[in-house]
Amino acid sequence: MLTILGFAMIATFLVLIMTKKMSPIAALVLIPALFCVAVGQGAQLGDYVIEGVGNLAPTAAMLMFAIVYFGVMIDVGLFDPIVRGILKFCRADPMRIVVGTAVLAAIVSLDGDGSTTFMITVSAMYPLYKRLKMSLVVMTGVAATANGVMNTLPWGGPTARAATALKLDASEIFVPMIPALAMGLLAVFVLAYVLGLRERKRLGMLTLDEALAREPEQETVSTGAGSTRGGSTGTGGTATGGTGGEDRLRKDASASGGGTGTGADADPADEADDDEFQGLDPNRSTLRPKLYWFNAGLTAALLTAMIMELMPIPVLFLLGAALALTVNFPHMPDQRARIAAHADNVLNVSGMVFAAAVFTGVLTGTGMVENMADWVVGAVPDAMGPHMAIVTGLLSLPLTYFMSNDGFYFGVLPVLAEAGAAHGVSPLEIARASLAGQALHMSSPLVPAVYVLVGMAKVEFGDHTRFTVKWAILTSLVVLAAGVLFGIM
Repeated sequence: MLTILGFAMIATFLVLIMTKKMSPIAALVLIPALFCVAVGQGAQLGDYVIEGVGNLAPTAAMLMFAIVYFGVMIDVGLFDPIVRGILKFCRADPMRIVVGTAVLAAIVSLDGDGSTTFMITVSAMYPLYKRLKMSLVVMTGVAATANGVMNTLPWGGPTARAATALKLDASEIFVPMIPALAMGLLAVFVLAYVLGLRERKRLGMLTLDEALAREPEQETVSTGAGSTRGGSTGTGGTATGGTGGEDRLRKDASASGGGTGTGADADPADEADDDEFQGLDPNRSTLRPKLYWFNAGLTAALLTAMIMELMPIPVLFLLGAALALTVNFPHMPDQRARIAAHADNVLNVSGMVFAAAVFTGVLTGTGMVENMADWVVGAVPDAMGPHMAIVTGLLSLPLTYFMSNDGFYFGVLPVLAEAGAAHGVSPLEIARASLAGQALHMSSPLVPAVYVLVGMAKVEFGDHTRFTVKWAILTSLVVLAAGVLFGIM
């Protein structure tokens, strides 16, 4: 019964957010609360939620201060050279912009932290996507999938968890997987190229100067759902690239040249979008060119400390944010202004994380996760025993999407490894195969970093899920197939 209710709870949640019947925060809180009552454990709901909040509190703290830190670094101009370099490469060509998004996300992912990757990638690429009316779900989908492949780095989390769970050496798992992961990353670049060509066909090619000079009333955008000619995703149901309805000319009295906003008529969101674009303004008052090398050194030191695990990541970002604010903005009114400027992102993301704590707390506390995992493992036919590595790789797709990495690697993977050992399959092969689903995992509603991505990109989570899941599954299957082809698993 718990197995059925567990799958039903997850299915209900996904359907409601993908059809936009409920907001993600409301669905993450109310759906598990109702199912907790349905399984007869309503009296324990408070305990489950508190436990879930306790488990995710360090993540929420890390995200809060990481957003403030990188927001300040963007304000003071640390990433302006990266943005200028990407703009120079992209030349307002949609295909180059999408490929540039994939490359940037892959490079920044080397630090092993998804939230950092998404903050830097979105900050660099968002203004250009908005100015050219490109689909924002293309940006979030490509960034999430690229980060998912790179998340398998030994310091990224999954590889270390697999090594710990099976008592193996992380390098023995990861190093042989490099060719398969390289094929997965290549698949992401090919995907970015194809999606970029589709955007180029829809929008055409412009020089950067022409793109900046475009008048809003000349922009073609999309509303509704169903066409493959959709424009950028808004925040209230505007179409996404590859999803949305009938093209029309937008008669906008604003001269901002910003994004599609949230509806058919001009609204304050357009001015906000223009402000976002002006983040590239070389004359903005928050720039601190004399402190550039200090900020670069501070960021490098922070990322190095993260990789070396000198301190817990939340503590590092807390200290980093406090130091960055104090040095760059020594006057209290300026510090308050910078915190206020990023408060919206902080509140949205941290609120989503704590809402997710209700979902994970109920899923774990009621025993649904354990029963679901046992059912899935028990459903594997004995005849598939000699092929348990492939089975593990295939199971890693849905299981790491519907479960946390901790739940999968510490709860399910040892069982799969035991089943494989009974048929002569090495635990190393099982561990390597378990990494295949990470491209999909990074778009899971249980991954806090994905809320940073969709929140900063102003994309509905349901739109992101609908667009990204199919491409992420394809990328994961490429990794798995390459692993089998190269004899890694």
